[in-house]
Amino acid sequence: MKLQKISLALTFALLTITPSFADSSTWTVDPMHSAARFTVKHMMISNVSGDFGKVTGEVKYDGKNLADASVNATIDANSIDTREPKRDGHVKSPDFLDTVKFPTITFKSTKVVPGKDGFDIQGNLTLHGVTKPVVLHAEPLSAAVKDGRGNLHIGTSATTKINRRDYGVNFSGLLDNGGAVVSDDVKVTIDIDLSRKVDTASSETPTGKKSG
Repeated sequence: MKLQKISLALTFALLTITPSFADSSTWTVDPMHSAARFTVKHMMISNVSGDFGKVTGEVKYDGKNLADASVNATIDANSIDTREPKRDGHVKSPDFLDTVKFPTITFKSTKVVPGKDGFDIQGNLTLHGVTKPVVLHAEPLSAAVKDGRGNLHIGTSATTKINRRDYGVNFSGLLDNGGAVVSDDVKVTIDIDLSRKVDTASSETPTGKKSG
């Protein structure tokens, strides 16, 4: 029993859970303050990154039962921005994402568990029409805060690494020395702002207390 209590306490501390959202399980991804980023090695020399500015989705978590938590997110593949229009067009082409055929990238969790310095979100990533299991390592959730409209927000950043060829993205440009123009390994970072409306009747505050 002692070990169970200690384990539960560590889990709560790890996720920096606050009572402010313990009574509500559904959070919505705030697309204005969320984004997904990828980084690849270019010509075996430098890292090149791009951002997907349109991320939507929903997270269900009641602040108590990590095993019951779930994540469902969708990325608009056409929202890619590498800060170079010609390169954006190439990434959208059939050489890479083929956004005409596959306009979205999706992630659906299958399990959420405590991990080192945060928590791990296991799930299925669908990219370029191919679905593969991945694990997103997420930082501890931030403390809940209210915005100017009184809505609660929490946030985290999650990372993973994938091999683009596993998803059928097989562009194989080669350099004179035989090196790859674009690396197979892709680092992925997702920055998520989650929000939910506060029950105004309860005058809930970010500390979980009711005013009045």
